[in-house]
Amino acid sequence: MSNFIENTGVRVVPALISLCMLIWFAIPFTRGIVNIGNISGVAVSGACLVIFIMFRPFTALVKRMWENPAGKIIVSAVTALSIVCVLAALIISIFMVRTMNDRPKNDRTTLVVLGCQVKNGKPSRMLKSRLDTAYEYLSEHDTVNVVVSGGQGDDELISEAQCMRDYLVEKGISSERIFMEDKSANTEENLRFSLELIEKNGLFSDITIVTDGFHQLRAELIAKKLGAGPNNIPAPTRWYLFPTYWVREWFGNVYFIISG
Repeated sequence: MSNFIENTGVRVVPALISLCMLIWFAIPFTRGIVNIGNISGVAVSGACLVIFIMFRPFTALVKRMWENPAGKIIVSAVTALSIVCVLAALIISIFMVRTMNDRPKNDRTTLVVLGCQVKNGKPSRMLKSRLDTAYEYLSEHDTVNVVVSGGQGDDELISEAQCMRDYLVEKGISSERIFMEDKSANTEENLRFSLELIEKNGLFSDITIVTDGFHQLRAELIAKKLGAGPNNIPAPTRWYLFPTYWVREWFGNVYFIISG
């Protein structure tokens, strides 16, 4: 197989794919977005690019390492770890996609819109996408109420919940249908405090979570931990952010499963 790649030059194709992925993961850096998703994406894409460009020296190094016991252990361990990581990413991605398509079956539900960054008192692009998705559903189902969930960060002029409420009201959703949860600081608090607010106000206990598609699985797992069995409505993510946040959620879901 290595001779086939080396002699025919087909490694140019995976090298170009690796380069494209490297650029795709790097774009969010220019927007000030740095997380484990784009860091690991750049690292893996860059490593693959170097391997395909330097294929002959790389295979020669592997062969030399394989000739001694210590090197054989290292090569075997790296290969096994790579296979496990690829399989884990594939399995998690399948569940992430499946969760994104789990929409509510009827109107006996309460929407819960998870907060995101507020900039100068206005919703960020990601938060606006979530709100527009919620607005579309609320407009088509006028008996459904919504909880907007998110506290106020140190760099935010108002709470995320207040910003979300104002945005939906401006678009025409009645304020009587909107309930604010403005104390939470993370996804688990979003859902825990929202469920408490739903119970206090006698809203439908079956919830439908509105968040970005990549975030849907982890939000559902947290909701189930809190005793809820949610449906989901995914908001679209901008193309240049998609791989970064999708990969970040691989790590987030693994951490949640391990930490319990």
